Amino acid sequence: MKKERKKNLYTLAVWTWSWVATMAIATFGPKYIWDDHTVLTVLAISVNFVHGMLMIFANRKFFNNLDELQRKIHLESLALTLGLAIVVGLSYSLLDVTNLINFDAEISNLVIFIGLTYLVLVTINSRSTHEK
Repeated sequence: MKKERKKNLYTLAVWTWSWVATMAIATFGPKYIWDDHTVLTVLAISVNFVHGMLMIFANRKFFNNLDELQRKIHLESLALTLGLAIVVGLSYSLLDVTNLINFDAEISNLVIFIGLTYLVLVTINSRSTHEK
């Protein structure tokens, strides 16, 4: 079981980094590589979308291979992260819409918040579960 979990984690890491790389290409390619060529931009975004879907499937496979305790830790962390992302994200958007902040609310800031929140919550939930 450990060997399969390690393999699933490796596969998830490969698809995650692949998705990040294709996101960078789709983001910066039109400006720095192919001079806003529409067909290439659509192709890059499509490839990124496919890699994102494959990352999601790899993530599902990884989660399905976790034991009951690990699954509980991740599920609780995901639930809290989702709730915080919605509340913080909408509040952040309202700050922008009502001009209470002097800059545009960027989705990248919310994505960073989600990633860090999930990482912190998995760490906290893992520690609190092992202390019981």
